[in-house]
This record gives sequence, C-alpha cells and structure tokens, in this order.
Amino acid sequence: MAYKLFIPGPIEVSEKTYKAMSQAIVGHRSKDFSALVGRIMPDLQNLFYTKDPVYLSTSSSWGVMEGSLRNVVQKGVLNCGNGAFSDKWYDVSKRCGLNAEMLQFDWGKPVDPEAVRKALSTGKFDAITIIHNETSTGTMSDIKALMEVIREFPDVVSIIDTVSSFSGMPIKKDELGIDVMMAGCQKAMAIPPGLAFLSVSQKAMERAKKTEGRGYYFDFLEFQKFWEKNQTPSTPVISLIYALESKLEDIKNEGLEKRYARHLENNKIVREWGYGYGFELFPEEKYGSITLNCFKNNLDIDIAAVNEELKKRFNMMFNCGYGKIKGKTFRISNMGDETPETMRELLGNLDTILPEFIKK
Repeated sequence: MAYKLFIPGPIEVSEKTYKAMSQAIVGHRSKDFSALVGRIMPDLQNLFYTKDPVYLSTSSSWGVMEGSLRNVVQKGVLNCGNGAFSDKWYDVSKRCGLNAEMLQFDWGKPVDPEAVRKALSTGKFDAITIIHNETSTGTMSDIKALMEVIREFPDVVSIIDTVSSFSGMPIKKDELGIDVMMAGCQKAMAIPPGLAFLSVSQKAMERAKKTEGRGYYFDFLEFQKFWEKNQTPSTPVISLIYALESKLEDIKNEGLEKRYARHLENNKIVREWGYGYGFELFPEEKYGSITLNCFKNNLDIDIAAVNEELKKRFNMMFNCGYGKIKGKTFRISNMGDETPETMRELLGNLDTILPEFIKK
C-alpha cells in the first residue's frame, strides 16, 4: 500500500524525480557518466557552500560517517552524543577499534560549546563528531558556536553530520571551517535512499594521507583520485545520481533563499498546530529542528493508533518517536518538497482523527 511519508526520512519523492531515475544506465567509466558528474558538481558544491570537492558515495550516511573516522582519527575521537544517532556514533567509533570517548548530553539538549572546549583542552583528541540536527529528538545544535570553539584546536578534525539539515537551511562549510561535512539524499533532498554526499577539507585530506587502516570503499584518497576524473571509485548508484541532477535543477529553479524560507514556514505551521492542542516541543524551542518537529506526547494519547488511522483513512504517515522515547514523543517532518499547503493537508487530516484519541 502506498502512503505519503511525513517521517524524518526517507521522505516523499516527486514524480519528476522518479522519472529522472528511469533514464538509461550508462557505464560508470564512460564519458557520459563523467559528463553527468561534471554537470552536477558545481551545484552540489554550491549547496555545501564549499570550494572543496564533494564526493558521491553509494551508501547510507552511516557509510561515510564510519569511513570518516577511519580516515582521520589517529590519537582519539570525541563523540558528542545528545540523541540516538549521535550516541550510536560513539558505538561505531569503538567498533572501529578507535580510542573514543563520549561527551554525553541529555536527549533533547544541544551540544554545549563550553563542554566541547573543556573536553578538547585535554589534548586527548584529534577528531570530533557532532550531529548538527539530531533527528531522534528534533534537536538542532548551534553549529556556528561549536565551530568557533573547534577552530581553537587546529589539530582537531571536525566531522559534522548534516544529514537531516542539509539543503533545508544554509550550512556554509568553508565559512564555518568544517573539515568533513556529510549529508544523505533521503532527507531534505527528497531522493530515494542509497546515496550519500561527503565534502572534505585539505586539512582532513592531509590527515588521511598519514592514517593507516583507511580501508578502500570510503578512502578519501580514492574518492579524490576519481573525483578528479568526474567519476567514483566503485560502481555508483547511477539512477540516484540522475535523481540528484533533477533535484539540483529543482533547487536552482526555486532559489536557495526561497527554499530555506519554505522550510521555515512549513516548520512553523506544524509547531503552532502542535501548540494549539497543548503538545510541548521535546527540545527547548530555540533548539528545535527546522526540518521536523519532535513533540512530547504530554497528552498521553495512543500515538501508534493515531498513525494507523491516518494511514488507513488518508494514506499518510508520521513518526511515533524513536529509541527510548518512542511513544513518549512523535515526529512530523516538513522537509523536501513539502509546502505550506501540503503540511496543512496533513494537519487537517490529523484534526479529524485526534479528537477521538484525546482524553477528556
């Protein structure tokens, strides 16, 4: 059964994007493929606000998240955790056999710059991981303030996950001084899953050259060697790269500032709707994500049952919370191609269902 996704990813994909994916496959070492990559690269770099290369990885974002650790960590990595996915990055670091420590924050709290400064001042770390927009809790950390602190430690390579904020708001990689910035295609880019983007600074590349055990599939040096030929090290997911070309065309036609404003408006509409029922935002409002809203289930309703009714009656679906706060929270995505009109359609449908579940 097909239903429209208002979850934090993957999200709804347009017919135009699907149609782009149906183009004939070309050889990944052909001039046609190199021309395709050459066409999209300037626009992709523009979205990253970078002059550095942007690599295309046939993987989920976790592939490049793990790969980045293997490329740059020599002494130790500080994993900043404030939700399910950032906490998991610490586990991934340990599984890679790295010297890793967790800088833990309560779920729903942002990563604190002063705590980062104190931890990095120990001199134990040459890399740090931060998830900018922690989707499990709908919490967005202040990346500008965090990068101001990290830049005080020139030996520390910053690895920043912008998977669920990328293209929904401006994240200016070069201006911020981010060393490794990654994103996924299935969030605000509204492309089916299976493609990740990775941009690496010269500082991080120099570190990779001196790091043993990088492996092959996510080796920065391999990415760079083939990037120079407008290719990828291994056979890529060509259909999704066609989809990426189509989506970059959409973004250019809309204009970045209008795109960012639309995401903000979508987010505000959902947030005010939730407040209207008496739901509370899980994080402090000023740290709330702008690509989704994570609400507390403070009205103690059967979230899963509401979602099932939404699917049954209207062919739509939101998210019932994640990890240890599943059922205690719920999340509504507003990213990608959604508009104020489509968000109001979802909320109107919920308005017909919720009164049946709210306790009198």
